[in-house]
Amino acid sequence: MPEPLAPDRLLELDRRHVWHPYGPMPGRQDPLVVESAAGVRLRLAEPAWGAEELIDGMSSWWSAIHGYNHPVLNAAAREQLGRMSHVMFGGLTHEPAVRLAARLVETTPAGLEHVFLADSGSVSVEVAVKMCLQYWRSVGRPRKRRLLTWRGGYHGDTWQPMSVCDPEGGMHGLWQGALPRQVFADAPPAGFAAEPDAGYADRLRALIARHADELAAVIVEPVVQGAGGMRFHSPAYVRVLREACDEHGVLLVLDEIATGFGRTGRLFAAEHAGVTPDVLCVGKALTGGYLTMAATLCTPRVAEGISRGEVPVLAHGPTFMANPLAAAVASASVELLLAQDWRSAVGRIEAGLRAGLAPAAELPGVRDVRVLGAIGVVQLDHEVDVAAATRAAAREGVWLRPFRDLLYTMPPYITDERDLARIGAAVCAAAQAA
Repeated sequence: MPEPLAPDRLLELDRRHVWHPYGPMPGRQDPLVVESAAGVRLRLAEPAWGAEELIDGMSSWWSAIHGYNHPVLNAAAREQLGRMSHVMFGGLTHEPAVRLAARLVETTPAGLEHVFLADSGSVSVEVAVKMCLQYWRSVGRPRKRRLLTWRGGYHGDTWQPMSVCDPEGGMHGLWQGALPRQVFADAPPAGFAAEPDAGYADRLRALIARHADELAAVIVEPVVQGAGGMRFHSPAYVRVLREACDEHGVLLVLDEIATGFGRTGRLFAAEHAGVTPDVLCVGKALTGGYLTMAATLCTPRVAEGISRGEVPVLAHGPTFMANPLAAAVASASVELLLAQDWRSAVGRIEAGLRAGLAPAAELPGVRDVRVLGAIGVVQLDHEVDVAAATRAAAREGVWLRPFRDLLYTMPPYITDERDLARIGAAVCAAAQAA
């Protein structure tokens, strides 16, 4: 093993060579150096703003639902390493992938029978889009190749996913004109528990009807729009999409990369609406934050349609597709979740976030405070000063990653009441500083 790098040397090399997400090169601010992680805590190589460790209020971008260094997931990784870390999936198969696929079919909404294991959430959306376009081509309707979505969404940073992210408020406006031109509806009215807006529902139906001859699919994030704005909407609008897609011959894709595996209080957000999509994307929490892996599930109708076409295969095959190490950890993560009373855990986090974030509603500059399941959001009436907000949260012993006008938290499900209170205090402190 090489000698560990001193923190100052590590940061020097980081500045010189490492391009961080959503940042310039070189970066304008030094990142914090994480030395290790356990439970819900990130141990820093050097103290930052008085803190030697930080409670992770982000679950590592919503993936580490069981926290860090979990003995069950560690054991699954070690056991699989002793067998094989990888083998190609073309012409071969293995138990970790088969077990995982079967478990995903059992746990996702009924009717999704086939599983394509992808490298990342964004790639799973690429696969979903390819499935839908190829389905219509295979059944003799090649003109159906556009997608419909609503504004305020986010589906990833690769090409087709960027085309269905919000074209104005999102982060991919630079590529308008180069990306495929999709059909956009207005963002769904806000409020998970709000009375559905009949006029909006009618406009959704009319838009789908108007474009049905060219639409391959509708793709949305059900109930919670994540990185596009952390907005919550009524499940009724997901039901409207399902009904309109069925009526007009359009496939429905639900992107549950952020919401899957219990985050909204249901195992999958589609369950709030009581619908099954034609295609479902999952990722992030799939491996408990250990390794990159996602999945695209589809119904027999979609799979059989593709398999009857002039090109009867789905021509997609990442090198690390169905990686045994990731699949073994993913299976362990799903089993760990289902073996516990996760509903109570998420409900406890929801109650803790409601209590902890309530004071933020009285702060100047705060537009809205909202909580659903293990998701808490404070929306400001101005752009967040990210550096100031991050410092303020760290002084409270919490790691947050604000963006745009949003301070939000998605804690690991193992976060206890005391740490939830600290997260609440940190979000409020960040709101005051931002």
